Amino acid sequence: MGVRLRIVAGLLVLLALPAHAQTVDEYQVKAAFLYNFAKFVEWPPEAFRSPADPITICTLIRNPFGGALEEAVAGKTVAGRGFAIRELSGPSADCTCHMVFVGTSDRRRFQSILEKLKLPGVLTVGDAAGFAESGGVINFRLEDGKIRFEINIDAAAREHLKVSSKLLTLAEIVRSETK
Repeated sequence: MGVRLRIVAGLLVLLALPAHAQTVDEYQVKAAFLYNFAKFVEWPPEAFRSPADPITICTLIRNPFGGALEEAVAGKTVAGRGFAIRELSGPSADCTCHMVFVGTSDRRRFQSILEKLKLPGVLTVGDAAGFAESGGVINFRLEDGKIRFEINIDAAAREHLKVSSKLLTLAEIVRSETK
């Protein structure tokens, strides 16, 4: 079985996992998704300062993952890059986040958060209803007790992110709300 086929099969297994009532289980699954999203997204070259820079996943003040995110990426690489996890007390222009998880409690502030993160190519991931339609790139949602995700292709294009067609086939595609 080819490497890409195994990766897609792994994502399908994750999609089939039920989201248990316990938050830890839900966020362990979401942490695994974040790692897998990194495999299927190509960042613009200017998103990294050097070829050795890690893919930095940032969470905001209310990190819902506990240690699950660190465990999901420990010792792993994507395109030769390791991972760094940062918890932000607030966004700053000097932070080099490549992926920012915006929890439900931070959703109202996410537009101002993005404006303060000056690095091009920030993959925003959330888990609040309407997050993707409001301009986030990927949003988790629960459907029939399973974790699913939607991708806003307009937001991905705005951030100069190339999302693999393999990942797009697993997602519900949404567009940004027109104003």
